[in-house]
Amino acid sequence: MSRPAHWLISRIDPEDVSRLVLSLQLHAPAARALAARGYLDADLARRFLEPSLDELHDPYLLKDMSAAVTRLRRAIEQQERILLYGDYDADGATAVVILKKAIELAGGHADHHIPHRLRDGYGMRADVIEQAAAGGMTLLISLDTGIRAAEAVRHARDAGVDVIITDHHLPEEELPAAVAILNPNQPGCPYPNKNLCGAGVAFKLVQALFGTLGWPERKTLRMLKSFLKLVAIGTVADVVPLVGENRVFVRHGLEGLQDLRNPGLRALFKVAGFNQGDTPTAGQIAFRIAPRMNAAGRMADASEVIDLLLTEDADRAERIANQLHAFNQERQLAEGEIIQGILDDCERTPVTDEMAALVFAGEGWHRGVVGIAASRLVERFHRPAMVLGIDPEEGLAQGSGRSIPAFHLLNALESMPDLFTRFGGHRQAVGLSLPVARLEEFRQRLNAYAAAQLGPGDFRPQVEIDAPIEFSEITDGAVAEVLRLAPFGSGNPAPLFAAFRAEVADAPVVWKQRHVRVRLRQNGHSLTCKAWNFVERLEELAPGSLVDVALQFEADYYALSRGRAGWSVTLRDVRPAGADGMKTVAEEPAATRSGRSESGETISASHPAGSDTLTR
Repeated sequence: MSRPAHWLISRIDPEDVSRLVLSLQLHAPAARALAARGYLDADLARRFLEPSLDELHDPYLLKDMSAAVTRLRRAIEQQERILLYGDYDADGATAVVILKKAIELAGGHADHHIPHRLRDGYGMRADVIEQAAAGGMTLLISLDTGIRAAEAVRHARDAGVDVIITDHHLPEEELPAAVAILNPNQPGCPYPNKNLCGAGVAFKLVQALFGTLGWPERKTLRMLKSFLKLVAIGTVADVVPLVGENRVFVRHGLEGLQDLRNPGLRALFKVAGFNQGDTPTAGQIAFRIAPRMNAAGRMADASEVIDLLLTEDADRAERIANQLHAFNQERQLAEGEIIQGILDDCERTPVTDEMAALVFAGEGWHRGVVGIAASRLVERFHRPAMVLGIDPEEGLAQGSGRSIPAFHLLNALESMPDLFTRFGGHRQAVGLSLPVARLEEFRQRLNAYAAAQLGPGDFRPQVEIDAPIEFSEITDGAVAEVLRLAPFGSGNPAPLFAAFRAEVADAPVVWKQRHVRVRLRQNGHSLTCKAWNFVERLEELAPGSLVDVALQFEADYYALSRGRAGWSVTLRDVRPAGADGMKTVAEEPAATRSGRSESGETISASHPAGSDTLTR
């Protein structure tokens, strides 16, 4: 039931482009991409291209920051026992390590606890808190979790434990009765960046804490910059928009990852195929580093990621990194089996427009990978999808869901809370548990809710084009300028250019049975493109045919190391030249259509929200 994508192309004023070309000494493609994303002022565009640490927001703009720092300082000074309670994904793990190391630099000590995804489930558990309190713990700090843990916080308070919550997930109506809540999405919080991930919130607490230690300014800045490596990994892994402050985190954090001194990071990057001295892109973090970190929490115990990042033993780091690599391979196999089983079912019962939301469930489906499977199904069917694993002994179906930009999945669940034993999440990524006996009722109610809000047009994928381009404009210098818009990811995808009336010069070459390489020709200029997972669309690339193509440029360090141009071209979509289905839009910049601004009003169309990152 695959249908052609609808192309949206930004309407750009040529005068705006000319001003950027002259003011910033840019080639036209980069200037067009900047204009399409709303960076019309030269100074604003320059700050975007060169994000500075001076652009970081004051951490005290986070509501309750003063109370959080005061309580944490007291715990450090009085050598209280502190427990860091994190989440089991890459964002939660990096957040724990960031705060743990910061507390140690400030003179304190903290233990940590990461729940087991399958055994404990998501969120804070009262029994863990009670056990820690019995052992003398007096302060608990949650990281990337806790905003919906009102009952667990009550247990902590009754046990004499103060709680500081650091989280970024959406709260319930009742906030936990904590000493302080650091969450930009809580009511009344004026913090400008509503899109901080868990590691980002932890970093803001560290930024405020270090400001109270009386260190020289140069030392404070040096120490904060050292944490940006982990902040960058957590930010990319959690698929939050890479705009505003998050862009600063990731740009400077990626530069820091060129010089890896942490034995765990060094071992992890090695097993992921990086060479010493490589500067990774955000895409490489998303496809090669984050999946290996997340695999521990999906397939085994996320505490192994904490151990990896904290160990000073290079041999131990290598052993753990190899184990994470093995977990990731296991994860890929489990994910593939689930997706293939679902697609086989869809062959027998095709997905139609009457199915506004999809719910799939099966016995034995590994709950650690169902979120990734849901993401893949959203990409394929372009509608909300839930994937649940059934445990017949417990009588529960548990899993995750992902959505499309037009549909608020968490609001949908909140309209039927009587169905679930627990649920939570974001606009486009949720997790839930419900009795198997109510599974069909959930399927029907979710579909009815979605059908009332979505129409056939919402089920058609959209390709958001930044600007047109001619093959004659594609030079080393022009592409290098386009790549300066990186880091690319949610909220700031790599610019997508449309080239019209290109001829397919040769028969496409298939490699690894899924991917395609094709040479195109336009007005005497040739361009070779790679197209990932494009083998099913080979008939659209018949030699000699005229096509319109959507293209992206990627940094290619492998080619650069071998003396070739350090970039490559990816074919993202193709249509017959002049085909219907294109709309020029001027209502909002492409960057806003593609993701969230710092106000958090919209969501990324290219990467569903949540911590699931995929390997290609």
